[in-house]
Amino acid sequence: MDLKNQKEQKSSFKYFVLLKDWIRKEKNKLVETRSGLKTFLTKIKFFDKFHQNPIIEPNNNEWESWQTFNPGVVKIKDKIHIIYRAVGSDGVSRLGYAVSTDGFTIKHRLSYPVFEHREFLTNDKYLGFSFSSGNSLGGAEDPRPVYIKEDKRIYMTYTALYNGLRVGFSSISVSDFLNKRWLWTKPIYLSPPNQVHKNWILFPEKINGYYVFLTSITPNIVLHRRKTLVFKKNEYISSYYDTTLGKSWLSPKGWEKRVRAVGPVPIKTKYGWLVFYHAMDDKDPDKYKVGAMLLDLNDPKKIIVRSPVPVLEPDTLYELNGNKPGIVYASAAVVFEGNLIIYYGAADNYIAIAFANLESFLQDLLKYKKPDIKSNKLLQKSKYAGNTMSTQPDFIT
Repeated sequence: MDLKNQKEQKSSFKYFVLLKDWIRKEKNKLVETRSGLKTFLTKIKFFDKFHQNPIIEPNNNEWESWQTFNPGVVKIKDKIHIIYRAVGSDGVSRLGYAVSTDGFTIKHRLSYPVFEHREFLTNDKYLGFSFSSGNSLGGAEDPRPVYIKEDKRIYMTYTALYNGLRVGFSSISVSDFLNKRWLWTKPIYLSPPNQVHKNWILFPEKINGYYVFLTSITPNIVLHRRKTLVFKKNEYISSYYDTTLGKSWLSPKGWEKRVRAVGPVPIKTKYGWLVFYHAMDDKDPDKYKVGAMLLDLNDPKKIIVRSPVPVLEPDTLYELNGNKPGIVYASAAVVFEGNLIIYYGAADNYIAIAFANLESFLQDLLKYKKPDIKSNKLLQKSKYAGNTMSTQPDFIT
């Protein structure tokens, strides 16, 4: 082999070694990045579960002897008032009442129901579907009460089981509520007849002068704005939903395989409206898990950030054993003494609590916020100042 060929061979070998070393380093970087991200996501613990869970269970009262689950809450005068769903031996879903002075333990629980949706028929055309959904033959399901201070009233949306699954609506004055005079207004239906709708919520205050209902989160966030909460006869709210991902606000790379519905009434924070929702994933397709997102305060159709992993999952005995094992159904949330407290139905049988420091939870959630597009626009505008041709990248709109 001549000197020239030897030099070329050494040069090629040296290049090969450098290339191999570079590939090895880049591969290690990628592995470390993926491993670090996986470890980071795994280590995040958004909520702690109350060590005395469940806080409410079925008892000997006939009307709540089978199930007690899916509560709603309102905070008034440093007390947490809990309105929860209960099913007894007659198969009717009614609403019970309990109160807590610390947000965790039950101070008092009434022995009788405080709300009933009396319009239901045993020959309901959605009977089979409804029973599998909540194990009741009729009545009021899954209350979402909300206290609007301006009106001095508590408004409540709920699932009304009568000739199908529709959204019911009623209200009560704060004075009557606190004095346990259960003088609810005559219930009306918000959703149209012959349509299945559940889990509509009312924001806890007006937004830009309007009452706002959140009626769906998939395939898009659907809002309904109103100047008044007085409805005319046969006046309904139109909405739509699709629980499969498809073309929606959810990224195909998100943890959700199927999005069910919104959970508690939104909580107003300085960063946006905090909203929880229920979904299932590929890993556990038979389990309900809870996701979280922040919505813009003035335009709740805009998502600021969404959790890339579930923030609450079923993993305890009381969540994995019951009428519907593997279900955590977060239906109420409140901020109490700096704590974010989630009240949820466990296995469609019990009521449990998960909690976290509010600010810590929000900071963990905000870690996943995307860069501000407006800032990118300003940067690009400055970069291309004086250029008469549109040479900006495609993602700048």
